Amino acid sequence: MSGAPRILFVADAGAKIGGGHVMRCLTLAEALTIAGAACAFAATPAAAALLHAFGRAPIEVIPLAEALSARELAEGAAEAAKSREAEIVVADHYGFGAQEEALLAATAPRLLILDDLRRRHAAGVVLDPGLGRTGRDYPGREVLGGPQYALVRPEFAAARQQALARRARQEPPSRVLVSLGLGDAGAITARVVQALAAAPAGLALDVVIGGEAASRGELEALARGGAPIALHIDTREVAALMAGADMAVGAGGSSVWERAVLGLPSLTVVLADNQRENASALANAGATLAVAPPSGDFERRLRAAFSVLAADADVRAGMSEAAAALCDGLGAQRVAARLLAA
Repeated sequence: MSGAPRILFVADAGAKIGGGHVMRCLTLAEALTIAGAACAFAATPAAAALLHAFGRAPIEVIPLAEALSARELAEGAAEAAKSREAEIVVADHYGFGAQEEALLAATAPRLLILDDLRRRHAAGVVLDPGLGRTGRDYPGREVLGGPQYALVRPEFAAARQQALARRARQEPPSRVLVSLGLGDAGAITARVVQALAAAPAGLALDVVIGGEAASRGELEALARGGAPIALHIDTREVAALMAGADMAVGAGGSSVWERAVLGLPSLTVVLADNQRENASALANAGATLAVAPPSGDFERRLRAAFSVLAADADVRAGMSEAAAALCDGLGAQRVAARLLAA
């Protein structure tokens, strides 16, 4: 490629789908920018808000209309890719099918598709960081598979050595990180915090939420009432909070790899069907304790799993080692190098 390679990203965000798609694309875009590429996002207002709040690199935002269908979003992104003469399009959207992907593939020489559902794709290179994912999961496509390609922000890798050394000392737990997505789907954060309200004495909860989280009012009331809760709203300091935590309760999306990089013993709450398989694989590898979808006797199951983790230093130590062995946090740099070398 001559000059700065031009790359166009398309991903969406919202109350139902959360912000994980945009955030992992932003991580890759920033790695590509550092490597010399010129990146832009075709973004709805919800996606643009996340980019403005968390972006740290000079990445252009091309505004699209709100509440677009998958087809309309792909069409808007295709127009943006054509106008910028993009050399690579990166797409991260579960609603994109064969027609949308063909539309995007026609606008640039190369297409990268982010997936973790083993859907069929007729075009592009597929990036799926799921544990054990290989080319066999996506017949006919080039695949960047497994946690070595997980898109984790660089501050997690930077904190890795110190965090792992701290965990190796096996000190008694004192801080628990609760982070279930900035969107807080179904007010799940408040349910988890309420379930852990009777946590062992001496355990403080660092709770990460977005400014528009459904649980915000309830959590602020709990904190005012004297509960051992520190609220962190729209924080950029998640890596530091994870490094300083002894245990965590987190969602089963992209943040599983952040916790793995830092060897953080955790309970993984499955909040969507697409999270179930990877959470189960991580549990089978000894890297987490998975808690099935929040229905039925969710609170009882969560408390039981939390009690096991809090009470047993050997369980925490084994989980920390198993998780850290899976992901080193350098996936974004690996993907960027592969894209720019081709």
